Amino acid sequence: MLSPPELPVCTYVEQPILIPPSSSTPNQTLYLSNLDDQKFLRFSIKYLYLFKKSVSVDILKKSLSRILVDFYPLAGRLRKSKHVDHEDDDHKLEVECNGEGAVFVEAFMDLCADEFLRFSDKPNRSWRKLLYRVEAQSFLDIPPLVVQVTNLRCGGMILCTAINHCLCDGIGTSQFLRAWAHITTNYTSDLPITPSPSHSRNVLKPQEIKSEITCTNPGFTKNTLFDNDIINQYYRSQPLVPSCLTFTPSHILHLKRQCTPMLKCTTFEIVASHTWRAWVKSLDLSPSVHVKLLFSVNIRKRLDPEMPQGYYGNGFVLACAETTVKELVSANLYTGVKLVQRAKSSVTDEYVRSVVNLLEDKTVKTDLSASLVISQWSKLGLEDLDFGRGKPLHMGPITGDIYCLFLPVIGDFNAVRVLVSMPESVVDKFEYYMNAFSGWEVNGEANENICVESKDFK
Repeated sequence: MLSPPELPVCTYVEQPILIPPSSSTPNQTLYLSNLDDQKFLRFSIKYLYLFKKSVSVDILKKSLSRILVDFYPLAGRLRKSKHVDHEDDDHKLEVECNGEGAVFVEAFMDLCADEFLRFSDKPNRSWRKLLYRVEAQSFLDIPPLVVQVTNLRCGGMILCTAINHCLCDGIGTSQFLRAWAHITTNYTSDLPITPSPSHSRNVLKPQEIKSEITCTNPGFTKNTLFDNDIINQYYRSQPLVPSCLTFTPSHILHLKRQCTPMLKCTTFEIVASHTWRAWVKSLDLSPSVHVKLLFSVNIRKRLDPEMPQGYYGNGFVLACAETTVKELVSANLYTGVKLVQRAKSSVTDEYVRSVVNLLEDKTVKTDLSASLVISQWSKLGLEDLDFGRGKPLHMGPITGDIYCLFLPVIGDFNAVRVLVSMPESVVDKFEYYMNAFSGWEVNGEANENICVESKDFK
């Protein structure tokens, strides 16, 4: 197994600085909804962008300072809510909007964009040097926004950002980054941001609803022990190896044809179902084990009334498809797709309100014990980010994760890259099952031609 090349040393041009908003912003405390401060969201979403041509660091600093006037909570600091019952209770968080600023770091790396691109199929550990690590005692002490701009030998640039997930979801991070890029390209101090970010999270405050709220939602649990501990033992006992596969429009069409004409489905539904089945098969679980697929559903237009335009907080809930191993793997793809569609259709206004109320009980947690979690990045417009010198050659995460990411494919809007880290002993089986299309053949080419990037990145 070949090892990926280690990235060269990253040289910092100067010490990290704080970029505050360029003009005064509200000095207030921002309420975070129960969807915002879930325990499993207490991390930063880390994006990596590779550009062929760099943008002036001074211009990036200036435009970042300007855009933070609109997205001022990202220049603030997380803290424990002053309304908690106990001093050491960190379950409820809020944002102190104090204009302290985002962390900004400028660096240089003796590397060309083309060299990086040759090995950009999946993250490896040396990529972590492309994002400055803030020394902090706890998650709360890390500023909500950290940016590193690394200029390359060829005149290219790698831009990495870490955006606190408690403040933004995927749609929100895309909204912020696109607004920053727009300001950078068309800089004027009075340029309006469209849509204007909506800061109020009160639309998701707990309230009385018709149905009784109990901990029966399949995506949540109160258990501290895992019923299906075999999965967690897999993940704890072995190194995790990122696996990345690209599904072209032809691959996706072939998968969909296994369900039509009886069932019409979206690209997400068919690829999610296929990935879930491959993941379960590769783990060799007992047929009676109960397995789940958790995936984010945008709720911005599912509430009554709809959430305000420009809402960039966590406007999603996890839908949950569930069944036994036997029922999932022994049936055809149609069955899995129906489970995904049923889970998605269950996300109604009443369902969302019930989840918000359910999360008032801080012993309730997302059930990750026997679940594959899919996060959809492929339709957020992240691959179109342009700071004035052209669209990126590559975009993706900085590190691999046990969560499954659906990533965009540069230059092909209808393709999907599936990235997920698997235990070392089963990654080959996972990739085999992902490639095992029933009767797959397009233009005489067998299923081996599905693009599987090598699993050498550890």
